[in-house]
Amino acid sequence: MKKTSYLSSCGKTEDGADFVVLSDVPYFSASQTFDCGQCFRFNAKDGGVEGVAFGRFIRIEQDGTNIKLIGVSEKEYEDIFAAFLGLDEDYESIRSDIGEHFGAYDDIIYEAMNVADGIRILRQEPWEALASFIISQNNNIPRIKKIIENISAGLGEAFVGFDGKTHYAFPTAEAIIKAGETGLAPFKMGFRTRYLLDAAKKYIDGEVDFARVESSCASDAEKELMQICGVGKKVADCTLLFGFHKLEFFPVDVWIKRVLEKYYPNGIDLGALGAYAGVAQQYLFYHERYIAAKSGGKEDEK
Repeated sequence: MKKTSYLSSCGKTEDGADFVVLSDVPYFSASQTFDCGQCFRFNAKDGGVEGVAFGRFIRIEQDGTNIKLIGVSEKEYEDIFAAFLGLDEDYESIRSDIGEHFGAYDDIIYEAMNVADGIRILRQEPWEALASFIISQNNNIPRIKKIIENISAGLGEAFVGFDGKTHYAFPTAEAIIKAGETGLAPFKMGFRTRYLLDAAKKYIDGEVDFARVESSCASDAEKELMQICGVGKKVADCTLLFGFHKLEFFPVDVWIKRVLEKYYPNGIDLGALGAYAGVAQQYLFYHERYIAAKSGGKEDEK
């Protein structure tokens, strides 16, 4: 196995904020990782990427393969954020596995891996991932981000970040239930409101058991989440990939459907793409958006 521990130093900024420095990190780009549709609470700002995860406001600054995480202590990095950022995994081996499984079809995956070589799959909090992808249905990324920002500010727990500003954790399932349809109406989620409430209730009641999802085989994990009103295969697969870190899942949305039709006109067996099919999905997704952006295409729905 290649090196997966990159922590080289830690300390505090002049303003007293914790930070850690990571050195020689291969296959990681903060800008790509947070701009590929897997997470909606981070944004590019002042040459870095910053946002809220696990109830903390963090900033990621990057110079090539060297990374500085501000707002993160050494213990928090080791306990939470190494896994959150996918920095505890050997992406050289992952990429090799993807090449072996996709290579039988054509070389588009190699082009995609080259264009999107800095993407890593995040390990997000499962409830937040589920709720976020419910909100994402038939929505575009800027609007998804706005709804999540507003619902967090309205219903999430407030805290002061290292920047001295007030930030908000993603609202708990309990907060969603307490708000009810009336309390959720100002966030203008439309039909998604009913789905989000159903998800919160079934999660709290244990009807949808995250421990069971975690330990189940692929098909059973999907079925568990699809008990929720409005959660179909795509939302379930996104939740399993980005919230439960089940890397074998390959969610198919409008972008990926377009990719499959464009590059695999003779078909592709989605069930035979290996343990890291979900990583490949992100490479292909980012690659297609990159192509669309270069040609002046517009953002499509999730």
